[in-house]
Amino acid sequence: REAFEQVLAGKVHNFDLFQIYDVAHNIAKFEEHEVDGRRMRLCVHRKGATRAFGPGLPQVPEDYREVGQPVLVPGSMGTASYVLVGTRRAMDLSWGSTCHGAGRVMSRHKARKKIWGADLRREMEEQGIVVRAGSNKGLAEEAPAAYKDVSRVVEVVHGAGLACKVARLRPLAVIKG
Repeated sequence: REAFEQVLAGKVHNFDLFQIYDVAHNIAKFEEHEVDGRRMRLCVHRKGATRAFGPGLPQVPEDYREVGQPVLVPGSMGTASYVLVGTRRAMDLSWGSTCHGAGRVMSRHKARKKIWGADLRREMEEQGIVVRAGSNKGLAEEAPAAYKDVSRVVEVVHGAGLACKVARLRPLAVIKG
């Protein structure tokens, strides 16, 4: 909380920050899942993915067990992000997995060559997004144009039944090291 207040110094008011949920992505874990009708202990490696366990499962934290595991799908620094919940269907289709972001369409190197960080900073600030970045080159690497459309990705995830949409969030501030 203190770090946010220091970095954003007066740009965002009424701070009431608290942790809602913490989950790892890009991780391998031993889990039990059904394979060809049999329960098996598997090492599930989620690369570019995160858990999306459905409601009623003991692996879901108690606070969320009734509705399903929270799934955080960040957009780029200039686009929406989403909160979803895992589904029972995800357990059958993907061993309780879904995406943890939209995915890149442009490498960091190409983004640095193609996008001017100073222009991007100005555009974001014109949209009311507070920007704190170590360098304009670093900022360019994470430009919204470097990523797939997160809203379309979330629609596919929702439509496939891997997770259900709960909330669409908009960025207030960007901190890029």
